[in-house]
Amino acid sequence: MGANAVTTVPVYTAGEVLTAADMNITNSGIPVFASSVERDAAFGGTGEKTLAEGQYAYLESTKQTLVYDGSNWVSVGTTPGMVLVSATTIGSAVATVTVSGAFSATYDNYRIIIAGGAASTSGELFIQVGAKTTGYASSAVNQEFSSGTTGTQTSTTRVACGRKSANGLSSVIDITSPNLAKNTGFTTTGANATYGMVGFGNTVDTSTYTAFTIIPDSGTLTGGVIRVYGYTNS
Repeated sequence: MGANAVTTVPVYTAGEVLTAADMNITNSGIPVFASSVERDAAFGGTGEKTLAEGQYAYLESTKQTLVYDGSNWVSVGTTPGMVLVSATTIGSAVATVTVSGAFSATYDNYRIIIAGGAASTSGELFIQVGAKTTGYASSAVNQEFSSGTTGTQTSTTRVACGRKSANGLSSVIDITSPNLAKNTGFTTTGANATYGMVGFGNTVDTSTYTAFTIIPDSGTLTGGVIRVYGYTNS
């Protein structure tokens, strides 16, 4: 967390002796939180303010100033079409990458972009949501650039979401309703120097999810960043 970030918004009682730390929080203006997790935990507990309409907060994770309108946190000023939710740097020679806390009630729909880095073998990238390893309806088409040859595959265990090679990772994923009690939908694209791909899919159930995992078809991934953006609802 940054130097101004807090984890509580205190409420004081008559006659209470305030410490320097208390005054630093009180005099800081709009409270600053590392993310929505710390913000949501800072209200309503013992010695904390009760969240009410008109409360402001700044989130370091998304660089946003928000105001509570009585039922939701909304952006102050011009509302962007997409908001960065998280950025996860892939480690060294990892077999899978899980991004936790990616989906919440804040946004209905999301875009995930995976770029940079490298793979130990060329091939495909796949995505699974939550701990779900079955119950998908998905298909993907890969086309070889040099010959124009295409191949189609289907899967019930995951969704094809991109391509990989020693020169980088390439994946753009649109996900609809992952945190709603609806079928979660996927539309994906990706390419490397040899193949381009498009993929489509749905979960066959209506479970809700907060996390996802990226899986290579073989080998490992090193470096690169997985960025998650929320599509603004309004």
